[in-house]
Amino acid sequence: MKEKGTENIFSKMAGYSIGIAILMIVLGCVAIVVPMYTGLTVSVMFGSIILIGSLTYFVYAFTSEGVGGFLWRMLIAVVYFIGGVYLLANPVSTLAGLTFALAVVFVMEGIFQIIGFFAVGETPGRGWLLFDGIISVGLGAMIAYNWPGASTWAIGTIVGVNLLVSGFSRLFYSAAAKGFINASAH
Repeated sequence: MKEKGTENIFSKMAGYSIGIAILMIVLGCVAIVVPMYTGLTVSVMFGSIILIGSLTYFVYAFTSEGVGGFLWRMLIAVVYFIGGVYLLANPVSTLAGLTFALAVVFVMEGIFQIIGFFAVGETPGRGWLLFDGIISVGLGAMIAYNWPGASTWAIGTIVGVNLLVSGFSRLFYSAAAKGFINASAH
């Protein structure tokens, strides 16, 4: 016998997941429409994380058993604090640095995918490795070639596309799950 309460809980959870998916889709669209603001938001978040890291090292310094350990950890806390404040005070420079790092990561990922294509021999589907590698190298090269100008669109657009894809994936999965749950309830 089926438990009605359990089905209701799962149906509600699927409904919440659909709501989150719709929010992700909306945020993805906003990120794509205003990629510079999205990129700056990512920069501020990055600086904030570094600043929180400084607080963590500051607290961690007081757990040290000796003066040397305390001073070393406190020095790290100060470096993190200065770095976090600098990153927060200069979000455009932070965004430019993050964009360049992204270009390097894409190029390196692509190179490794291409190497992987040759390394797997005659494995079925290996062409996708080559395809992925070429696209990754091309995207990384395009960002690097247009750098620092690419900083105005690259990170924001990539975050937006990621939110859109994740949102639609969640939406379709959750809608299918909700439909299955509701159908099995009858």
